[in-house]
Amino acid sequence: MWLGVDYYPEQWDISMIEEDLDNILELGCNVIRIAEFSWHLMEKEEGKYDFSFFDNVIEKAKAKGLKVIMGTPTATIPAWLAHKEPSILSEFEGGKKRTFGGRHVYCFNSPVMYEYSKKIITKLVEHYKDEDAIVAWQIDNELGHEGSDVCYCANCQKTFRKHLDIKFHGDIDKLNETYGTTFWSQEYNSFDEIPTPMETITTHNPALRLEWERFRSKSIVDFANFQTDLIKEIAPNAVVIHDFPGGGLAKHVDYSDVAKKLDVVAYNNYPVWGGQKEPIAPYEIAFGLDYMRGLKRQNFWITEAIMGAQGHDVTGYSPRPNQAKMWSYQGFAHGCDSMMYFRYRGATKGAEQFCYGVLDADNIKRRKFYEVQSCFQDIIRYQDALEKPVKSEIAIVYDYDSLAAFRIQKQSILLDTQVEMQKFYKAFYDVNVSVDIIPADADISQYKVVIMPQMIIGKKEFTEKVQAFTKAGGTLVMTYRSAVKDSYNNLTFGALIPVGYSDFAGVTVVETESLQDGQEFPVVGVSAMKGMKGEGGIFRDMLEVTDAEVLYRYGDTFYDKYAAVTRRKQGDGQVYYLGCGLDEVTMKHLMNTIMQENDIATCPSGYGVEIAYRGDETNRIRIIMNHNGYEVKDGDLTLAPYESRIEVVK
Repeated sequence: MWLGVDYYPEQWDISMIEEDLDNILELGCNVIRIAEFSWHLMEKEEGKYDFSFFDNVIEKAKAKGLKVIMGTPTATIPAWLAHKEPSILSEFEGGKKRTFGGRHVYCFNSPVMYEYSKKIITKLVEHYKDEDAIVAWQIDNELGHEGSDVCYCANCQKTFRKHLDIKFHGDIDKLNETYGTTFWSQEYNSFDEIPTPMETITTHNPALRLEWERFRSKSIVDFANFQTDLIKEIAPNAVVIHDFPGGGLAKHVDYSDVAKKLDVVAYNNYPVWGGQKEPIAPYEIAFGLDYMRGLKRQNFWITEAIMGAQGHDVTGYSPRPNQAKMWSYQGFAHGCDSMMYFRYRGATKGAEQFCYGVLDADNIKRRKFYEVQSCFQDIIRYQDALEKPVKSEIAIVYDYDSLAAFRIQKQSILLDTQVEMQKFYKAFYDVNVSVDIIPADADISQYKVVIMPQMIIGKKEFTEKVQAFTKAGGTLVMTYRSAVKDSYNNLTFGALIPVGYSDFAGVTVVETESLQDGQEFPVVGVSAMKGMKGEGGIFRDMLEVTDAEVLYRYGDTFYDKYAAVTRRKQGDGQVYYLGCGLDEVTMKHLMNTIMQENDIATCPSGYGVEIAYRGDETNRIRIIMNHNGYEVKDGDLTLAPYESRIEVVK
C-alpha cells in the first residue's frame, strides 16, 4: 500500500527539501509522486538531457525511506519545442492553433510529438531503470482532459483519412455505400476528399462522425500504448500507471482501452472543483470510483485526493472539517488500495495557485495536515483487507460507441446517458450494494444482474454474450434506445427494434417519442406490479408485447395500450425491458425486486450514511461514512458530521 503526496520540489527553493520530506514522513507517507510536468527541467535545450535535479530529490527521499512514483513529462511540452515545431500544437475546430502556455497542447497524431517524446522518455527511463526507489512510472497526465481529446489539425485530417482507407481496404465505393453518402450528394471519389467533421450547415453524416469518435479514441490509446511499450522495453519489470481524470464517460476516448496495457489504473478524485457551489452527490462520487475500478476490473490507486478548495481561475467550496478525509475513506471503500494527496503544498505561482494543498502557501501545519495524518495512520492498519479485490454481483455496462452515438445525435434534449446510468446506480448505492461499472467487452459471467442502459449501437458479439448470460441464469435489464443502430451508426432496414433482441425480450418497439420537462406521463403497474403507480419521461418506446409479462403500462390517453416495462423468462434467467425513463421511486422498486429475485443482500442505512465492506472471509472490515454535515444516528451508531470509521467484522 502506497500512501503519499504529490510533490513538486522544482517549484520551491531546493533548500526546503529536507524539511518538506520530514513533514511528508510526519504525515505517514511512504511515497512521493514527482516529475510529471518537468520536461524543460530535464531538457532545457534540445538534446541536452540533465536529470541531476531529480537525482538529488530521489537520493534525499531514499535516505528517509521514501519511495517514488516517477512521471513521464509529456503532458507539458517545453517552449523551445513548440517554437521550433509549431505543427506539434493541436487545433481548435475551425483551424485555430492552440497556443503554447497551458498543458496538453500537443496533437496526439503529431509525428514530431512521437519523435521528441520517444527521445525524452528513452533517456529518462534508461537513466532510472535500475533505481529501486521508483515503484511506478506514470505516463503523461490526465490524457484527454480539458478538451485535449479533440484536435482538427492537418496531422489529424491526414491520419483520419488514412484510418478510413485502411478500414475500407482502399475501397472508396464501399465507404460510400456503407455510409449512405448518396444522401445530400456526399459521395467521395477518393479518401483525400473526406472532411473532418467540423462545423457545417445542419450536420455531418452520422456514420462519418462515429468513425471520427473512434479515431479520436484510437489517437489517445495509441499514444498511451506507445509510452507504456517504450517503458517496458527499457525496464521490463516497471509498474506502469496512468492518472485518469473524472468524467471519463463523456470523453472522446475509451479509457478502458487506455487501461488495457497499464499495470494499475490511477484516478484523480475531485468531488468538488472551482466554481461548483457544493460537491457532487455522494452516489456520483461513488459512481466515478466504481467506473475507475471497472476499467481493469481490479483495485486502483488514487493519485490525487483533495484536502482543500480547488480551482484554476475560480476557486470554490472548501471541504468541511473531516469531509475530504471522508472522501478518502470512500475511495478505499470502493477499491482504492493506494492514495496520494494533491498536493503537498499549495503553489504560490502559476495556474494552480488556488488548488490548495495539505499545506497552504503560508507553510503552516493546520487542520488539513493533521486530517491527512490521521487518515494514513488509520488506513495502514487495514492494508491486508483493503488490498483484497472488490466483488460485486451487479454490473452496469457501457459501450464507447453508444455513448458517442448520443453525443452525435442526442435524440432527446433531456437525455444524458451518464445520468441515466447513475439512476440505476443510485438504487443500489442507497442500500449499500456494490456495483461494477464495466465496458461492453468485459467478462460478465460472474454477475447475477447486468444492466445495459441505452446501448444504442447493436453488436452481434455483445448480443450473443448477454443472451447467453441470461439463459445461463442471469438477469438482464435493457432500456429504451437499445439496439437501434448498427455498428456504422445507421438504422437497419427491415429489422424490428430492439434489433437482435425483439424475440429474446418478447417485445417490439412500434413507435418512439422524446419528451421534455412538463411532458411526464403516468405508468401504471399491472400483473406483479398491480397497484403501483409511477411517472415516466425523457424518452419512451411504445412496446408491443409478443411474449413477455407486462409489469407497467402507459397510463395516458392514446398510449395506454402499450407496455412500458416488461419481463420475460429466458432459459434459467430473465430479461427486463424498461421502455422509458422512470421516476426514482419506481426505479428503486424495480431494482429492489430484481435484487430480491437474485438473493442479493442489501444493507440499508440512514440518509447520507454509506456502508461498505472490504476484505474476504478471513479478514473483513466495514467502512462507515457519514456524508451529512450534521450528526446522525443510524441504529446503534452515532456519527459526527462527516465522520468515517472502520470496524473489524468478527
